[in-house]
Amino acid sequence: MQAAAPNPSSLDDDALLRRIRTGDRDAFSDLMRRYNRRLYRVARSVLRDDAEAEDALQDAYLQAYRALPGFRGESALGTWLTRIVVNAALMRQRKTGRLADVIELGADFGSDDAILPRDRLDEPAQPELAALRAQTRRLIETGIDKLPAAFRTVFVLRAVEELTVEETAATLDIPAATVRTRYFRARAMLREALAREIDFAIEDAFGFDGARCDRIVDAVRRRLDAEPSP
Repeated sequence: MQAAAPNPSSLDDDALLRRIRTGDRDAFSDLMRRYNRRLYRVARSVLRDDAEAEDALQDAYLQAYRALPGFRGESALGTWLTRIVVNAALMRQRKTGRLADVIELGADFGSDDAILPRDRLDEPAQPELAALRAQTRRLIETGIDKLPAAFRTVFVLRAVEELTVEETAATLDIPAATVRTRYFRARAMLREALAREIDFAIEDAFGFDGARCDRIVDAVRRRLDAEPSP
């Protein structure tokens, strides 16, 4: 009985590449699924637009597929793909004229050792906590979008995708020291932005109007109505 062919999702990158080079489109689909999240986040960090990021990622995958015969493995496949995505996103950014906050990739900036806490919320056990977590995520995503471009991409690779300093430096072709500087500065800027949002939100904390007010009034009225008249 002939042994079943291995599932592409169980293959390492090198084995997938060998299958892709024989014309196996399913293997390339599996490769895309393997790197989709990281590469989409990188494109999104450059473009700050969901639809544009998806288009850039599709362009990058087509470029990568055509260039695969020339890939020699001098860098990790993920690093190579990420470089292609960054270039595709920058190309799309130039075409759409969205260059307002582009910063020289080789530029350096002052460091800041301020850091953000890495504690994560536990899995929500109640709908209210799930809504709070979603709201917090949107707040953080908005803060990341407002970071300058050079800081934003480094932050996404380091904090969101959890690449090492060395992997990030290789991906963006910048010195490791620049990665560290931009990462710490991005964390500081994001922390400051979130602190401002929290300050605004504190003013509305424990709001008592609307549904909460109506609910308490109604409950008290029902209890009063249930009591005998004096």
